[in-house]
Amino acid sequence: MTFPPAEQWSTRAGDAAIAVLDIPADATRQRRFEIACAMTVQALDNCESPWHEFRVYCDGQLQWQRRVATQQPAPFDGLDFRFQLSIGVGRRARIQAESHCQGARRLQLQIDAEEI
Repeated sequence: MTFPPAEQWSTRAGDAAIAVLDIPADATRQRRFEIACAMTVQALDNCESPWHEFRVYCDGQLQWQRRVATQQPAPFDGLDFRFQLSIGVGRRARIQAESHCQGARRLQLQIDAEEI
């Protein structure tokens, strides 16, 4: 029996505030994915109490959120979140990552999905 190659999906949103990754439906099989979401920021010079926040949604449902102080001085700081997702036959999934910050600038926002 031959199995189809494992699916991999990813998006890089650069310094945008929101990244969206759509995993299309498969009409013949159920799939399971490891989802990795990450954001990086850099504190602005001479800013008092910078912070960054990260939210991850799956099909519109909040999966995780965190707000932390942004380390300074530092070349970068960030947050990441990983979770597993099962997608039923004929179903698609939408993962959305949102980055918010104050006193910091966004460097990178990305979402990766790897079938396991």
